[in-house]
Amino acid sequence: MSKIVVLYHSGYGHTKKVAEAVASTAGAQLMPIDAEGNISEADWATLAAADAIIFGTPTYMGGVSWQFKKVADASSKPWYAQLWKDKIAAGFTNSATLNGDKQGSMQYLHTLSQQHGMIWVGMGSKAPNHKAATRDDINNLGGYAGLITQTPSDASAEEMVPGDIATAKYFGERVKAVVDRWVKSA
Repeated sequence: MSKIVVLYHSGYGHTKKVAEAVASTAGAQLMPIDAEGNISEADWATLAAADAIIFGTPTYMGGVSWQFKKVADASSKPWYAQLWKDKIAAGFTNSATLNGDKQGSMQYLHTLSQQHGMIWVGMGSKAPNHKAATRDDINNLGGYAGLITQTPSDASAEEMVPGDIATAKYFGERVKAVVDRWVKSA
């Protein structure tokens, strides 16, 4: 059985909802970063023992939340010991607008994984690009580097687009399949 962790920060509940959807199909453990940008020592040990880490953060002002960045900066200790090397990595982000400069966050998450020597998994799904496409289609926003979702700033987490939640579940399945294949071949 693969050990997958979804390490995420959520400021308003939207990223948490996405994390839950990803974890539900990946068979992953949820690991929230608290409002002060912290995780416990036990959490660090869980990350070290994981086969895969899926990073999740809202996109604020074109980048990851400061709480997520604080944990990423603290990951220099596992980096030094190469504790995450050759683990599977993937990432997701949510912002209030369709674009929202989410690519900046995705590039940051990818770079973080590469600093650690991890193996990155992207979306693995083409985006619907035809006139009949709707927001309820899988990967409607066209994320390829990872999962991107969008929630208007005045919408609650319960009001998220069902297609984005379905896409998050698809993404969780994809990461799990890659991790299972990776672990089996090791």
